[in-house]
Amino acid sequence: MNYQVLCSDLDGTLLSTKDDVSDFTIREIKRIRNIIRIILVSARMPSGMYYLQKRLGIDQQPIICYNGALVLQGDKTLLSVTIPSTILSQVHVMTSPLGIDLGVYAHDNWFVPKTSERVEKEIKHTKTQPTFQQTKSTLTKLKHEGAHKVMLMCSKESANQITPLLKSNFSNELNIYRSNDTLIEIAPKSVSKRSAIAHILKQTESFKDIIAFGDNYNDIEMIEAAGCGVAVANARTELKKVANHITLANTDNGVADFIRRHLDI
Repeated sequence: MNYQVLCSDLDGTLLSTKDDVSDFTIREIKRIRNIIRIILVSARMPSGMYYLQKRLGIDQQPIICYNGALVLQGDKTLLSVTIPSTILSQVHVMTSPLGIDLGVYAHDNWFVPKTSERVEKEIKHTKTQPTFQQTKSTLTKLKHEGAHKVMLMCSKESANQITPLLKSNFSNELNIYRSNDTLIEIAPKSVSKRSAIAHILKQTESFKDIIAFGDNYNDIEMIEAAGCGVAVANARTELKKVANHITLANTDNGVADFIRRHLDI
């Protein structure tokens, strides 16, 4: 297999644990990094990705954050698309009566109203720190710039209740993605992992030159578009259906194993 770009999701895909890549993965990425551009593509904020870039020795490459809403290369912003503050305020008004907390992400800042088990897990797994302040204060602060991503931290019941309401009110403005029973991710409608990848392709590159790895619903467009789309064994069934190949689970170093077997550079 000959490809010019390797794009990989992080959580549940490239990461063999909740917060790190294995030595095997590091060796395989370093073996090919001078021949193939390695692009990390994630829902994470920048600081939750930088340490992984450094571990893999690819920190000179772009990173795609917030499912495509923010693309950075070093100190340069290549792409930035945000949710307007007016919509953020409407989402807050709809969710507050249900006791739903909003995690709001803008550039490399993460704002939450209070700590919780979910917040502490994210701190541990992404090696990032939030700013604790009331959501109204956060939305006032972001009045002019908006946010790249919002995470709704719900109970299962409140998630069931709010998801259809959000989709009926904001389907034209927002991508609304339920990542599990209690978490709902919200991003600008116009962006995706696929659209962000298209933004950073060089003139000599196209999607047929890409090998991509993923595990979840937000990876489907990327996997479908890539010349070679690979799902890890723990991926959603819907993603496996559109993938060209299925590799081992992330906990078994599925990405690194596929690279070792198929990218003989």
